[in-house]
Formats: sequence, C-alpha cells, structure tokens
Amino acid sequence: MGSVLPGNSLRPLLADVGVIALVADNWGTEWMSRHQILTRLARYFRVVWVNPSQDWHDALNQPIHLHAETPEVAPGFHVYGSEPWLPKFYRPRYLADLTFRKRLEHARNLLSSLGCKKIILYIWHPQFADSLDAVQFDLSCYHIVDEYTFSDVDLPITDEEQKLLEQADQVVVHTKALFEKKRVSHRFVALVPNGVAYSAFSTPAPEPEALAGIPHPRIGYVGYLKKTLDWDILLQLTERHPEYSFVFVGAQKQEGEVLRALQQLSHRTNVHLVGPLPSSDMAPYPQHFDICIMPYKLNDYTKYIYPLKLHEYLASGRPVIASPTPLLKEFEEVISLCRSVDQWSAAISKALQPAANTAEAREARQEVARKHDWDLLARRIARIFCERLNLSYKPLLG
Repeated sequence: MGSVLPGNSLRPLLADVGVIALVADNWGTEWMSRHQILTRLARYFRVVWVNPSQDWHDALNQPIHLHAETPEVAPGFHVYGSEPWLPKFYRPRYLADLTFRKRLEHARNLLSSLGCKKIILYIWHPQFADSLDAVQFDLSCYHIVDEYTFSDVDLPITDEEQKLLEQADQVVVHTKALFEKKRVSHRFVALVPNGVAYSAFSTPAPEPEALAGIPHPRIGYVGYLKKTLDWDILLQLTERHPEYSFVFVGAQKQEGEVLRALQQLSHRTNVHLVGPLPSSDMAPYPQHFDICIMPYKLNDYTKYIYPLKLHEYLASGRPVIASPTPLLKEFEEVISLCRSVDQWSAAISKALQPAANTAEAREARQEVARKHDWDLLARRIARIFCERLNLSYKPLLG
C-alpha cells in the first residue's frame, strides 16, 4: 500500500538496461509488492509493466488499434497496454503462442527504442513460464510473492512453476518458508522480504474522516477481508469485548465464509466496516488505531505468507497483535502472537497499557519497519541484477 510514486530523475541511472515485467494484473491504484518494487527499479533501469492480455471474447468488442498504449507513468516506467488484435487465445496452441510472443516482442522493442542494450525478463507469476521461450533476454528472474496454489493443504510445485525454477537465471522469494520449498530446484535464490513506504506510514497524518466518530480504544485491521483471516476468532472477540471498537478497512472478497462472518459482524455496534479505499489513502489509518491486528488462520497456505501490512503497521509505531505464522514469529520482539481467543483478549488488554505505548516501544517498532523500506529492498534487487549481468557499473548503486 502507499501508492505515491517514488522520486526519480528524468533518466534511470543505468538507462541502457531494460526490464520487461510480466505481472498477473493490470496497472492500477491498488498497490502490491510488485508495484512498489518495479516503480523503484525505474530509478536504475527502464521498466515496462506488461498488462495481461485481454481474453479474445472481450477483445472482439473493443475498437482495433494498431499500436498498444505505452504511457510513461513515472520517469523510466512505462505501462504496456492490451492490444485488441493480440488477445489471449487458448487454442489452437500455435495461435496462443504467437500472440503471446508478439506482445513480448513489442515490449522488448519499446525498450530497444529507448536505448536499452540489455534486457531483463522479470516474471511475477508462474502463468508466464512460457515467456522464457518467447522473447530474447539477457537475464531472467522469477519473483515469488505467494504460494500460488492458494491451497490450505500443501501441494507439490506445479509444472509451470517447476519450469521457472529450473530455467530462470535468478529466483527471488519473500519468506524463509518459500525459500525452503523452492530452493531445491534452483541455485540462485535470493531472500528479499516485503517492505513498506516508510515515510508515508510513519509521518504523522490527520485522522481520516471515516474514523472521526469511532470511539477509542480502536482495534484495527487494514487490508483485504478474505478467507485467510480467522473469522471465528474475530466473531468471538467482537462479541466478548463490546467496550472495544473493531475497525476493518478494506475490500471484502466474495467468499461464502467471509460474507457470512461480515453479515454477523455488521449487526454489532462495536464493529465498523470502512470499506475499500485506494492504496494511497490507507497510510493514516494504522496511526489512528490503538492496536493493529493480523488474525490469520494457521494452515499450509498462511505458513508461506508475508503480509504487506506487517511493516506498514510497525511504521505507525502502534502495538501489533497477530497469529503465529512462521514469518510473523520472526518479529516476536516487536509484535504479540496469539492463538486462542483468551490469548487475544489478554494481549489486547496488555497492549492498551501505558507500558506498551512508550516512546521506546514505538521507536523499536518503527526501527524494524525502517530497515524494510521499499527503497532499500528495490536497491538490493537492482544490485542482484547488476551482479548477474556482470555489469562494470554496479558500484554506482551504492
């Protein structure tokens, strides 16, 4: 979250290196780790974010354009739009391969026209495994931010992902759990954590209007309302503690379990559903909670996750309470971990005490977040790319 584009000079530092970024979503206002990293990489290289192609059924209803839109949304950062005449086909296979290859060639040609001599193919989802055979590049990188089976029970690595793990030149993973699962297939694996736009989330901001009428103490959650959350715990906590205001900020997934839980919660006077917001508007909310929460189920999916909100919460300086997923256990010195509703109740009570809100406690939380600033993490990835390309100017990255 925090979608303010990072500052940039008019020309990337290493402007003769281009990045083709293959992502599973269209460029937009909802920012995830890929948005944060890729916009910052544009400080070093020229970057083209390739929007997914339209389904051929949808493309039939679009006007035909000879050229895709490639706006420069920040210096060095372009978005390659979907061309109706190069949609996504499923069969025959040769046609699907042809249109996919042509789109990648167009993205590569854009970078070449901007003076790029070396091309990095930066893959953010296993569905793009065939890109390794579809376009010329000097370095390929597969960046893993999730367990893409999204299964509550651990499943084997898919054939698509296995291809990337075996053939990509470089792999980047967010968590140690993902590192352990994926590294068996690849020599060059870098562990790069999730981060935070530290300044946006730590700089004091006015109270959002949506919170103005909600009484303290506020127990707050910012992010998608989805099935990975422990709704049983949330239902019990909100019923047990009418003296607390439970605030949920974010869009809800259209999942049966989520909808049923929200239906119950919406009738409780101490529950406040703020609804979805642009990523750029979310930074002030944790600052105006008394406690920030991450109540996750514990299963074979959540053992791999690295919540974006972790360092966003810590940057606010507020106390944080969470479920003990493997990743969150690594931060137990600055957050409280709970399993049962009794443990959650006790942790909330303790976090509301003055001892949990001293200047020293706040600084300790913010110091952890500061070390995970997206600027630092993007520079680390830029250095990895330079090292793998054997570039003589890698010391310029500092």
